[in-house]
Amino acid sequence: MMKRVHLMRTLLIALAAVTMLFGTARAGWDPAKENNAERTIGKFRKADPSLERFFSRAYGYAVFSDIYKGGFMIVGGGYGKGVVFDQGRPIGHSTVTMLNVGPQLGGQSFSEIIFFKDRAALADFTKGNYELSAQFAVVAVRAGMATNTDYSNGVAVFAMPNAGLMGELTVGGQKFTFEQYR
Repeated sequence: MMKRVHLMRTLLIALAAVTMLFGTARAGWDPAKENNAERTIGKFRKADPSLERFFSRAYGYAVFSDIYKGGFMIVGGGYGKGVVFDQGRPIGHSTVTMLNVGPQLGGQSFSEIIFFKDRAALADFTKGNYELSAQFAVVAVRAGMATNTDYSNGVAVFAMPNAGLMGELTVGGQKFTFEQYR
């Protein structure tokens, strides 16, 4: 019994040490995340200059530099972190969680930008627990694609692959959280 208590105490101390060493603070502004977001914005603008109309007219946008996605057999998912901008100013960070069902195999990393047409669309997103359903269209960024794209329910979503290869024929959705900078 005494050995078990000692072992539990040692494991708890080790867990606390690992958490302190590798855990990240969630509160406040993180300049590295903002710099990643700015680089991602530059990549999107370079890939499709017609996206400029969204950047100049959108009330706000959320930039996810890296969303990691994988799937095997019939179940897959993904996760990423991003920065949310209100009229060009960073106001908080967001996470995206994805779940897909259907035939799939592989893994990939991609970037995604969600544009909010007006204050109401951004407010819906920043309330937290925002979802994009399977019926929502995500446009793959290629030169000139944004010219023929418009908002749907106050939101426009663009994605660009970073790395990896994935074959899929799935149905799923994305769920977002938001935490305002303090």
